Amino acid sequence: MNFQAIAAIYTFEMARFFRTLKQSFISPVLSTSLYFVVFGTAIGSRMEAVDGVEYGAFIVPGLIMLSVMTQSISNASFGIYFPKFIGTIYELLSAPVNFLEIVIGYVGAAATKSLFIGLVILGTAYLFVDLDIQHPIAMMSFLLLTCLSFSLLGFIIGIWAGNFEQLNLVPMLVVTPLVFLGGSFYSISMLPEFWQTVTLFNPVVYLISGFRWAFFGTADVAIGISLGAIALFTLACMGFIWWIFKTGWRIRS
Repeated sequence: MNFQAIAAIYTFEMARFFRTLKQSFISPVLSTSLYFVVFGTAIGSRMEAVDGVEYGAFIVPGLIMLSVMTQSISNASFGIYFPKFIGTIYELLSAPVNFLEIVIGYVGAAATKSLFIGLVILGTAYLFVDLDIQHPIAMMSFLLLTCLSFSLLGFIIGIWAGNFEQLNLVPMLVVTPLVFLGGSFYSISMLPEFWQTVTLFNPVVYLISGFRWAFFGTADVAIGISLGAIALFTLACMGFIWWIFKTGWRIRS
């Protein structure tokens, strides 16, 4: 394992993040505050508790997941797409670095950035609601796995994308709607029976349900199924990335 190469890629990607640290910090704080003002205060004050949890607190796991998933994808996709765009990807491919080291460097940096954003949002949430995390280790585990798995997905999107517009295509048109429809701001038990069944085909449901269980001890889906779903998703992304580097799909002319 070439740890020097991993450190070089990771350090380079993190340096780009720290150059825009103010924007990276202020943006999630402002957006989270707006969500709490609109959903937590304006709407939440008119709603009953959901599964015994105050509505303002109930939406916290969904807000964190929404930002973490989109940030993981955008950071990882841009990180690998930019070398493709300027042509330096060929220097990286010709260097004595295998695909696993490349993935660890880029995905590790993207996951670190999104983890930072997730923790910033969690800290912001404490300014608005009282939170008592029942399973903090499980909460951090779910958060780390989500950062990792969606950074892997972002890496795949960055390889696939042919222009900058396509980088935002999947997060905007696929991931964000899935998060909103995956129980971010409501429990799927509140839906009619038919739509509860339909919602179970949304993979994001399992991530949000497991993450919410770590906070409040309640979940729409069994915790074991949630863990299995995210583990399967992570392995599938790793397998696809291995195939990309094996075949050279989209990275070799």
